[in-house]
Amino acid sequence: MRLIHLSFIALFITSTGIAQINIKQFENVDLYVKKLGSLPSLNVASIADTLTQNFSDKTLKSRAIFSWIANNIALDPKAVRTNDTKNIQPENVILNRKTTSLGFATLVQEMCSLSDIRCLTVDGYSRFNTDQIGEMPDELNHTWNVIQLSTSPSNWYYVDAAKASGSLDKKFMVFTQSFSDCYFFSEKNIFNLDHFPDNSAWMLGTGSKTAKVFFDLPLVGIGAYNQKLISFFPENGFIKSNTTKAVSFTIKVQYDANISDVSIIIGEGATQSKPERVNFTSSNGEIKFNYTFKKEGDYPFKILANGNLLLIYKIEAAED
Repeated sequence: MRLIHLSFIALFITSTGIAQINIKQFENVDLYVKKLGSLPSLNVASIADTLTQNFSDKTLKSRAIFSWIANNIALDPKAVRTNDTKNIQPENVILNRKTTSLGFATLVQEMCSLSDIRCLTVDGYSRFNTDQIGEMPDELNHTWNVIQLSTSPSNWYYVDAAKASGSLDKKFMVFTQSFSDCYFFSEKNIFNLDHFPDNSAWMLGTGSKTAKVFFDLPLVGIGAYNQKLISFFPENGFIKSNTTKAVSFTIKVQYDANISDVSIIIGEGATQSKPERVNFTSSNGEIKFNYTFKKEGDYPFKILANGNLLLIYKIEAAED
């Protein structure tokens, strides 16, 4: 089936050279976009012009396009479930205000092109729930963008407006809007824990060597971007355990200085538990804790730092 996160201290990027873009400038762009509203009477070209006319820097233009699309376009549950590609063209996306990830990526590409920003779509894979851990789909299931801000090969950046817009439930029946800026110019190595391109040329940074390795990983949450996740153990997202033996977890992050709480959540939906705080140690960016899975069965296991989701494992726990 083809369905068509991170704290910015500073980005050193421009279309012509090097300049500092700080988090306040992104906040100002987002505020400007919010004040513009949904722009219901405008076509794609007019929307792109309205979004970018106040900005000379291509980074800020890209941010305005990303922010508007992620806040005003929704994932279409039916189109996603049925892999419907009839309405993925930019004008149709603007008309319907909902689409697949391919429609999101196509609209981002079109608006960037209209704003003289080089942008391409990338087909590949992503994971959306723990049932997909260890299970390769038959077809590509996600599309995102790469944006180039200068002629240097290193100045390509990831954008995923579809994931930034919110999420679908496990059965792809209900869309919940929830804007997240971590999918704009994402930390590349973290993005690659969440995405795997069909064409290896669009693996920016370090990532899984094969799609199978990618699907064996745990899922990453927004907290992975915010805390700048570096590594984790266990590396396999599927853990078989028993109800008497503790499993050791080690998570290395770049930003650990302000982590005051590590908690876990078991299950999902109606059976999801309340967050449970765990005893942990934190030193030189390494968060360590042990946990015993006393509940028998198969279920998701979510790890949070300061309330932000870092990782999700799939657990199979049985009596010893």
